[in-house]
Amino acid sequence: MTQRVLTGITTTGTPHLGNYVGAIRPTVQASLEPGVESFLFLADYHALIKCDEPERIERSRLEIAAAWLAAGLDPQRVTFYRQSDIPETPELTWLLTCVTAKGLMNRAHAYKAATDANEAAGEDPDANVTMGLFSYPILMAADILLFNAHRVPVGRDQVQHIEMARDIAQRFNHLFGRGRDYFVLPQAQIDDHVATLPGLDGRKMSKSYDNTIPLFEGGAKGLQEAVARIVTDSRAPGEPKEPEGSALVMIYDAFADAEQREAFRADLRAGLGWGEAKRRLVNLIEGHIGPMREVYERYMAHPEQVEDILQDGARKARAVATPFLKELRHAVGLRPMVAVPRAAPVKAAPAVKAPALPDFKQYRENGLFYFKLTAADGRVLLQSHGLAEGRQAGVWVKRLRTEGAAVLDEAPVSLGDGVDRATVEAALAALVASQE
Repeated sequence: MTQRVLTGITTTGTPHLGNYVGAIRPTVQASLEPGVESFLFLADYHALIKCDEPERIERSRLEIAAAWLAAGLDPQRVTFYRQSDIPETPELTWLLTCVTAKGLMNRAHAYKAATDANEAAGEDPDANVTMGLFSYPILMAADILLFNAHRVPVGRDQVQHIEMARDIAQRFNHLFGRGRDYFVLPQAQIDDHVATLPGLDGRKMSKSYDNTIPLFEGGAKGLQEAVARIVTDSRAPGEPKEPEGSALVMIYDAFADAEQREAFRADLRAGLGWGEAKRRLVNLIEGHIGPMREVYERYMAHPEQVEDILQDGARKARAVATPFLKELRHAVGLRPMVAVPRAAPVKAAPAVKAPALPDFKQYRENGLFYFKLTAADGRVLLQSHGLAEGRQAGVWVKRLRTEGAAVLDEAPVSLGDGVDRATVEAALAALVASQE
């Protein structure tokens, strides 16, 4: 089964060694594994949460993209794109926001850190907390779930966000799945050896701490100057040094193989000076990233090449995202309004018109009362004799209607001109039947 691996880097600064070790290098390596489908993106929507300097974000997007490509990322093997080029991402963010409990967001580490700092300063807990900061774990969940990533390489401090993405995915599946799980539940992938690279002061390497070691910026000289500022203890050359817990050693471990790590530790315990240890670290790192620097600088000089690569990546990403979001819209009820198929109305069979019945007509003429039976075509079938009273005419009409030919011989009537008795009897029979 193909495994999807997804990684993003926030575009708020120049790539440093922590980015390379924690995100760039492992994702490039993972993209070469058989059975792995990699989705790698520049998290520029995330950048807006913490940075309001447009030029910085613009520059950072180019630097991080160029760094990834210089590190060996093959755009033909992976889906490499800018987050902001995928309009399905913010739309999915809203769908997920509508199923995410506020209490879950209250527990997010970044939000809690902000409110704790505000309270410690005697300010309102939510001072300067934007909705972007508060709800950005949902945006991160959308990044992951839009492509149903199975694995997400993160530092240990980011595991909570993967757990939140799982919670949100489960909630959506429960509410709208109806027997189908729309979202895969992602797993955090952590390399415990290099999950969090320490910075110059021993804390996590981070732009916010201003303790980073540049990846390419400043060239070999910039690397040497940064490594020289790594904080170490005051033990002099010749004094044994404890490697465990040393930021310098942890950075060394991120680039060394097992044999080099063991030898480095042994030399420190034997009294290797910190100055010499830093020189060895610079040489080790330069051996890894030096060859990449020329490629990086070429991309930085030709941003249009990077733009073309990212646009191709966006097309690949949207080929997955667009149809999937269409399914999700349908799941929540955001569906096209179409005519509902209906059965064609059954046309009633035209009524069979009953043949017109013969009819009796009564009239008075020259002081006498008459009646006659006429056919539908107007022919006179029976013609009465003149009667002294109209009542008499009415009585005979009633009897002929109800008794028919049985009283024909008694009635004071004559057959019409050219009419035979059988025709009259049939007409009277029809009248009698209509009375039943």
